[in-house]
Amino acid sequence: MTGPLSIQRLPRAFDQSLGDDARAAVSGITSEQGELIAGAAGSSPYLKNLIDHENDWLASALQHPDDALADVLQAARMLPPDQLKPGLRLAKRRMALLTALADLAGAWPLEKVTAALTDFGALAADVAAKAEIANLIRRGKLPGMGPDDVETAAGMIILAMGKMGAYELNYSSDIDLIVLFDETRFDPDDFYEARQGMVRATRNFCATLSDKTADGFVFRTDLRLRPDPAVTPVCMAAEAAERYYESLGRTWERAAYIKARPCAGDIVAGQRFLDTLRPFVWRRHLDFAAIQDAHDMRLRIRENKGTGGALTIPGHDMKLGQGGIREIEFFTQTRQLIAGGRDPDLRVRGTVPGLAALAEKGWVPQDVADKLTDHYRAHREVEHRIQMIHDAQTHKVPQSPDGIERVACLMGVDVDELTRDLTHRLTEVHDLTEGFFAPGSSTRAPVGEVDFDQNVLARWTTYPALRSQRGARIFERLKPELLSRLAKTAQPDEALRALDGFLSGLPAGVQLFSLFEANPHLIDLLIDIVGTSHALAAHLSRNASVFDAVIGGSFFSDWPGQATLQADLDQALSEEADYESQLDLARRWCKEWHFRVGVHHLRGLIDGEQAGQQYAQLASAVIAAILPRVSEQFARKHGPAPGRGATVLGMGSLGAGRINSQSDLDMIVIYDPLDQDMSEGPRRLATRTYYARFTQALITALSAPMSQGRLYEVDMRLRPSGNQGPVATSWASFTNYQQNEAWVWEHLALTRARVIAGNEGLAEDIEAFRTDLLSQPRAQQKALREVAEMRARLAAAKSPAGIWDAKNGPGRMMDIELMAETGALLSGVVQRDVHSGLDGAVAAGLLDVAQAQTLKDCYDLCWSVQCAARLLSGKVIEADKVGEGGSAFLCRATGFEQVEQLQSALQDNYSTAAEIIGGVIRDEDDGTE
Repeated sequence: MTGPLSIQRLPRAFDQSLGDDARAAVSGITSEQGELIAGAAGSSPYLKNLIDHENDWLASALQHPDDALADVLQAARMLPPDQLKPGLRLAKRRMALLTALADLAGAWPLEKVTAALTDFGALAADVAAKAEIANLIRRGKLPGMGPDDVETAAGMIILAMGKMGAYELNYSSDIDLIVLFDETRFDPDDFYEARQGMVRATRNFCATLSDKTADGFVFRTDLRLRPDPAVTPVCMAAEAAERYYESLGRTWERAAYIKARPCAGDIVAGQRFLDTLRPFVWRRHLDFAAIQDAHDMRLRIRENKGTGGALTIPGHDMKLGQGGIREIEFFTQTRQLIAGGRDPDLRVRGTVPGLAALAEKGWVPQDVADKLTDHYRAHREVEHRIQMIHDAQTHKVPQSPDGIERVACLMGVDVDELTRDLTHRLTEVHDLTEGFFAPGSSTRAPVGEVDFDQNVLARWTTYPALRSQRGARIFERLKPELLSRLAKTAQPDEALRALDGFLSGLPAGVQLFSLFEANPHLIDLLIDIVGTSHALAAHLSRNASVFDAVIGGSFFSDWPGQATLQADLDQALSEEADYESQLDLARRWCKEWHFRVGVHHLRGLIDGEQAGQQYAQLASAVIAAILPRVSEQFARKHGPAPGRGATVLGMGSLGAGRINSQSDLDMIVIYDPLDQDMSEGPRRLATRTYYARFTQALITALSAPMSQGRLYEVDMRLRPSGNQGPVATSWASFTNYQQNEAWVWEHLALTRARVIAGNEGLAEDIEAFRTDLLSQPRAQQKALREVAEMRARLAAAKSPAGIWDAKNGPGRMMDIELMAETGALLSGVVQRDVHSGLDGAVAAGLLDVAQAQTLKDCYDLCWSVQCAARLLSGKVIEADKVGEGGSAFLCRATGFEQVEQLQSALQDNYSTAAEIIGGVIRDEDDGTE
């Protein structure tokens, strides 16, 4: 706004004579502006005093308020050191008067008013601090610093906290600051002298702002939000503050840093410090334990400030009282702490933007966010009117009728309307927020008629997750709901034993129990998992944080596809500078998606074929995202990869694009050095050595156990010459070996090979070579004899472990896969899936169409059983030990009503498939299977 102040609403004058005096004091104003000034002065002794002092300036300021605001800030920025105290106080008077009139007129919204006050607070802190730093440098009290260092305050960091940090400053706010200094700017031998100088500068610049003189004061400054303020100096080294937060930081301090921002001094160093605190403030897991911490904090505030009890408007604290501003801030910040570690979009400073972000991401219902936003703005307006009356640092509605009448006049309403509106708003805020912090007895459901084994219940208190007092306390509140839901299962005792196994494996419980308490619907999912899948339950015990993904908003959405997955992981990894942090992040990310596939399969949202494809796409995305990070890390020591670099060739089930929940990854690494013999880097390596060590680094990145576990087991035995050959194969060696030395079984393996990641040009060459090799004619009988030998060796090496071993043995998965690979090789089929290979066997004359269809049906049933069994137990299952939930899942996954029917169908399938395959692939000695 550059034109005259536009009057949109007028406060009623509390004292008309005072209003007339004020109107007459300012010449050159419109009658409308005169009414505004009269109303403001008549209701507020403080504003009347400002008008009296600034009447000459006010007339022109009202004509161009935005320009006047800019002029006030610029004049304050240019103040000479000896004029700082009176100059800043004059600027504060004008700033307060102009923003108050624009606010009262309705010409500036709340956000513009608070931003103007906040900008002036930051400017005042900056010029006052730099004046003190300049003085110390002139006197030689900051070793190593010169005049050029004044611009960055010699490394002094001034962090704006609270309302100052969020651009929410009000008229009579003190300003909450944390003052640090960048100790790396000084020689270690000069540390104590530098710290002494910084402490002196901090005290002095705070006095410049807060000392009361004949001209008043600028801002009261509060430095008590710094680490351990009772024993630490007013300015401390950034490194010392970082150590404090890492070891002793509490939830309320994490919440305080949501709004923190560098506002003065060395802005770059300040942002660098906040970046180091990001893991402290924003936890990687969903931090529902913060709810209890925030609730306890609220109760302490109510007790200490006496703001509890029944709601009455006179004397009510608009900030700390029931339904007040702090309730909305706590509600918003606690939700941000819960989810902001996983979603950077929630890391916003302001309360209103925070509510909007939470609503957009589904963490707060949109109607709740809208209501709280409206109430927040209204509360802040009332707070401002209260403070306008006497420029008092108070948030309480006046006790006296006269005081309430003044607030009502500044609001442009009568007392009854103000009282009714406040009562409604405070009550609704309380109702909307209280349930979030104190849900009452909603989780204390009755257990019902089930008589649970008391011996099982009694040993829960001995488990690691329940040994801490806090964990045990939360679990006791949660226990009735757990038992109630267990009682509703088909086999409560069986479900209890499964839950007992889950609890016994938990290393800690506070976060998980807090998550369940805040999201009781997750208990049903937990009981479904532990009552059905031992493997998934064991995984949960070790990785309970994967539950975070369930309430992230898109857990039950459609599968996004490999490209989206890879882009998502790439983006997440790019935000981690440290290599080990990247690997840990990849493990957490992969486990959450792996868990998602398992839950979708368990609940019948996808079938075994879809689950297999999703597991394979997930693994491919992980490899494709990890490979460049390994390359970058390796290149730091040994230089960029020589030539075209390396590709990862997926083999077996990974190459075919279908693995199960327990599959390891069959891989070959192929590289093309072109004509380069050595790498170019700090520690040069011969090309062959370079790629061998690089491949070991890749295997380690994928399979090494770290703090977040491992990603996958890796199997490299399908590379040329198997375990005897080098772990990485050059492109020239690979093509020569496949053309001149490879066994038939190695060509069979190529029928399922697929490039997963690496140099695009090399990947295209590998696929073209594979296609050409498979299309070459072969002597069918010779190939069949070698396949028969291979089949016999497989049968001797891997006997089936019972009827439920769908993988090993005649007529089972590996046998049918061998038949499909043979058909693909002999007919030149380049597709990698079993069905296409069996069609190739028809084309080669090995099978008729009916036989191929029978084998397809057999394979699909075997895969469904295999995929379900790996999810149930992680190994070959025993039907009598998987429990009722496991049996029901097996039947649902395969389309049978009873396990006995499934078992019979499996036996028939094995026999039929073995007979068909045996008719094609016979032992060369006796012509029999």
